[in-house]
Amino acid sequence: MLDWLYTAISWVMAQWHALWSLVFDDPEAGTGLSGLAWALSIVFLVVTVRVILFPLFVKQVKSQRAMQELQPEIARLRKQYGSDRQGFSEAMLKMQRERGVSPLAGCLPILPQIPIFLSLFHVLRRLAPDAQGLYSWSAELTDEAARAPFFGAPISSSFFMSGAKEDAIIAITGDYTQIRVVGFLLIVIMSFTTFFTQKQIMRRSGPVEGQAAMVQKMLLYVMPLGLFVSGFLFPIGVLLYWFTNNLWTLGQQFFILRKMPPPGSDAAKAKAAADKPAVDPKALAPRPGAKPVRPKSGRTTAPASTVEVANPTGDTAADSAGPGTPADDGAATPTGATASGATAAGSDGPSSAARPSGGRPRSGAGRGSQGPTNRGKRKRR
Repeated sequence: MLDWLYTAISWVMAQWHALWSLVFDDPEAGTGLSGLAWALSIVFLVVTVRVILFPLFVKQVKSQRAMQELQPEIARLRKQYGSDRQGFSEAMLKMQRERGVSPLAGCLPILPQIPIFLSLFHVLRRLAPDAQGLYSWSAELTDEAARAPFFGAPISSSFFMSGAKEDAIIAITGDYTQIRVVGFLLIVIMSFTTFFTQKQIMRRSGPVEGQAAMVQKMLLYVMPLGLFVSGFLFPIGVLLYWFTNNLWTLGQQFFILRKMPPPGSDAAKAKAAADKPAVDPKALAPRPGAKPVRPKSGRTTAPASTVEVANPTGDTAADSAGPGTPADDGAATPTGATASGATAAGSDGPSSAARPSGGRPRSGAGRGSQGPTNRGKRKRR
């Protein structure tokens, strides 16, 4: 039923092998360069699959971010419905439909990889020296793939084997030593990279609570342990596929965490602060020739142009002496007083001759000194 998928996986591997064989000048079957060409064909099979699935990965990240933004509203609905689980589920599904959020979008990149992994496992398990052509491969190409060494271990060999395939592989390598050394190292590396990948997924998805946190913690430890146990049955080529897939996932998630950190995390706050445009102090200063804007105060002050520089109070000696009388010329003073005496007399107030009979100063003389200061005020009635 899945022969079409087996054929597709085999065809992609054959195309990459043809390219690398051309690069390495068509090496002889069973040599190190031939094994390297087949190992690179598996590595670039991973690259091909992950590039095709990259849009689904971006959609998965956006769905996770949207679900994180809905967490406060989901908590409010949970508090609102209490023990009514059916009502809570219906309200949450309705809210997700309105916001265009699908919880299944988080599984989109994983689901297509499962049949691809199983197809590669099936193809490499059926590989054996002197076997017939498999899934669009010729008999010669099939035999070359079965004998291709990866650090001395054929990519079709496993930690444990049985039957005719075991005899054919042992006839090439002589014993299990190299196969099991390479296989065990790949199993350990595959398990550790799976652990770090799952830990990075937890960082990408942000903090979770309740049952989701329990599921994440279980996957963090159970998944690497399960792969460690089952890895003893995987062919060397499948272990290489899984290890390469984990490396790609680590790099891809590192890129996403830098570009799209989870909301509320320290990285998200730092990125928001870094993206905030800096304010140039020069941009806040007025342009040359423009009038600066000053805050309004409660008191009204006179413009600087209306205040006399020599005597800003307005009480000049000339005003006290009367119009037409020089204040600083001692020879023009009738009483022979000095200019300082006239100034002193002027500072004491207007003379008796300038005062009316009622003792109050005339309105013109009394307000003359305050004229420049009060200019522009509304006249009170």
